[in-house]
Amino acid sequence: MLRLCARPLERCFGSRRNDVLLWHTDLKQYASGDFSIAVVQANSSLEDQTQVFTSPSATYIGVYDGHGGPEASRFINTHLFGHLHKLASEQGGLSTDVIKKAFGNTEEEFLRIVKRSWPARPQMASVGSCCLVGAISDDVLYVANAGDSRAVLGKKGSGGRRSNPVVAERLSIDHNVGVEAVRKEVEALHPDDSHIVVYVRGVWRIKGIIQVSRSIGDMYLKKPEFNRDPLFQHFGSPVPLKRAVMTAEPSIEIRKIKPQDLFLIFASDGLWEQLTDEAAVDIVFKNPRRGIAKRLVSAALQEAARKREMRYEDIKRIEKGTRRHFHDDISVVVIYLDQHQQQHGSRSDRFRGHNTVDCTNAPVDIFSLNAEEEEEVPLHLGS
Repeated sequence: MLRLCARPLERCFGSRRNDVLLWHTDLKQYASGDFSIAVVQANSSLEDQTQVFTSPSATYIGVYDGHGGPEASRFINTHLFGHLHKLASEQGGLSTDVIKKAFGNTEEEFLRIVKRSWPARPQMASVGSCCLVGAISDDVLYVANAGDSRAVLGKKGSGGRRSNPVVAERLSIDHNVGVEAVRKEVEALHPDDSHIVVYVRGVWRIKGIIQVSRSIGDMYLKKPEFNRDPLFQHFGSPVPLKRAVMTAEPSIEIRKIKPQDLFLIFASDGLWEQLTDEAAVDIVFKNPRRGIAKRLVSAALQEAARKREMRYEDIKRIEKGTRRHFHDDISVVVIYLDQHQQQHGSRSDRFRGHNTVDCTNAPVDIFSLNAEEEEEVPLHLGS
């Protein structure tokens, strides 16, 4: 049994300089290159959770953007990779089926948590999280997404002298009904419900409530019995359901990593609300590696400030909770694909010695960083 601590590693690798709501790792190594993480908190409780698991045989990247509370994203943070590792070991490696089962197992376990806490905390039925996972093994990249976090590839441009040196390629689908194709997909699944997607408060929402169509959690929109229970009806407005209106099944993109593939950006929608895919890729390509994820977060915050005719320095002084009115929680992971740019069959000395297993987690809550007071929650990866 391989047991990794899920406690944040901020004391060794992170920093809170300048913006007390921002945490980052400048740069760490994994089997195929370097990676960098940055997270900025806007909500009263950080609802984004972020982690990178590294080993000689596989690398997993997770960005979990919670809503309705932090419980679902924190649960995913301590359970999903364990399921992924165990299933991959049992079935001889990663596959689409392994990833879907890992998402499904995590969903089922969280459902059991909701049921156990039901009498005391019926609001747990309305807690959920988007879930974006990347997995790299044997030069193959898997990107699994449920929700509207996003993975973007930066790769060398091709063509004539005037072509861009780097281009952006989106590797995930935004499961958000603000996207017409997603909205039509949801409507097609519910032909007998003319109000399955409603335009309210300036955006499209499923049942007038939620924008994302896929998540882990949100059980009140997946299990009609929760809505029919008088306890939940007392807690919130009931939503009449004939069947589930959301799913935890991810869309999965698989691609062979090519020599022209330079780096990957995994981020919650807080980043993409402020920066285009192309702008984010351009920033990573043109700047030094050290602190690159923090640079992306800072660029997003500067853009959020510009939209309000403010300076980022002004936003830094706004407290958590209130700050959510100016930007969302933002989580970013940048993964460089160095080894995959080597000549076929070669392996640089830098990567030969990287035989360690590690899991780097962003803090559960950046503002307090109270890991010393919290009970340590282990991340179990099956043998």
